[in-house]
Amino acid sequence: MSGPTTAAVIVAAGAGLRVGGELPKQYQMLAGQSVLARSIKAFADHPGIAHVQVVIGADHSQLYDAATNGLDLPAAVIGGETRQASVKAGLEALASLAPDYVLIHDAARPFVSPDIISHVIANLDRHDGALPALPLVDTIKRANGSVITETVDRKALYAAQTPQGFHYGKICGAHDAASNDSDAEFTDDASIAEWAGLSVVLVAGAAQNRKLTTADDMTQAEQMLTNTLPDIRVGHGYDVHAFEAGDHVILCGVKIPHDAKLKGHSDADVAMHTLTDAILGAISEGDIGAHFPPSDDQWKAADSAIFLREAARLVAERGGLIAHCDLTIICEAPKLRPHVDAMRQSLADILGLPAGRVSVKATTSEKLGFTGRREGIAATATATVRLPIE
Repeated sequence: MSGPTTAAVIVAAGAGLRVGGELPKQYQMLAGQSVLARSIKAFADHPGIAHVQVVIGADHSQLYDAATNGLDLPAAVIGGETRQASVKAGLEALASLAPDYVLIHDAARPFVSPDIISHVIANLDRHDGALPALPLVDTIKRANGSVITETVDRKALYAAQTPQGFHYGKICGAHDAASNDSDAEFTDDASIAEWAGLSVVLVAGAAQNRKLTTADDMTQAEQMLTNTLPDIRVGHGYDVHAFEAGDHVILCGVKIPHDAKLKGHSDADVAMHTLTDAILGAISEGDIGAHFPPSDDQWKAADSAIFLREAARLVAERGGLIAHCDLTIICEAPKLRPHVDAMRQSLADILGLPAGRVSVKATTSEKLGFTGRREGIAATATATVRLPIE
């Protein structure tokens, strides 16, 4: 006889701008993967979770698609103006599945462990709800403005985390009732469950399961992840493409006017092909031709960003990250220096890296060889990759 089914709702609808940067924090990159993707994978990879439902903001569709590229997920649902409304939308999206249990998790907690998820689920067989929490260790003061009025006894105080787990039908009923009470204010789902009279138990949380809120949080998280990847590898790539009749070249995904184009089976982006080979070399995964053979017609005129994204995906699949890329493009013409910044940003966007981790240089061969005779373009690249020890 099969046990109860458990679904997860990942809440990612907030603006999340306190961490700084142009993107909401759930879509920012953390050691080569988006914060949101890391949170989703914690549940998608857990054997006790049968379904993962993500809730996003109304204008987040493109950000969501980019952040979750390569993950097999159902369509995201659009949240509301408050966290409470967003969770309710996520719960309603599960109605056709009718799971026994549901875990509700903040996307900004990407380091939740399998043990915490398991402990929350395990406690739902004898309680209406369960949530991870940490006892407060600092002395707690109550104040009127800046003046202390009381020292609060901390012995029975806990800091709540997510995922917060509940019986699906019971938490749906609690959310329905709470949405009809305009005077009630709730900061998490456990408070809604408590208000509705449900029994909620605490399980052990973890300091690692912290919510990323500030720029310092993001910096510390990046450092923590990097320190767990001690296997540093460097891959090298080299490629050449000849010119043929045309009016532009494509380098690093950037269209550059020229009196010829590059000849190749795909879009002939020699720079991107070279960098793809460098990344594949760093993880000992052969070369671009092994993954995307030119004899296969599906790659005819293909956007070379497909190849580069796949190389990056293979690194992420191993639990690693791309630390730095250095690319040199060799030709007499066209003049590339005015396009270097655009090429760097294009590669950074494709790889999900800060532009500061991508170097693009342009040089000539002093009119020597086939590049000197303006017969084509050559490129060479190195990629530094960090992996966990196997």
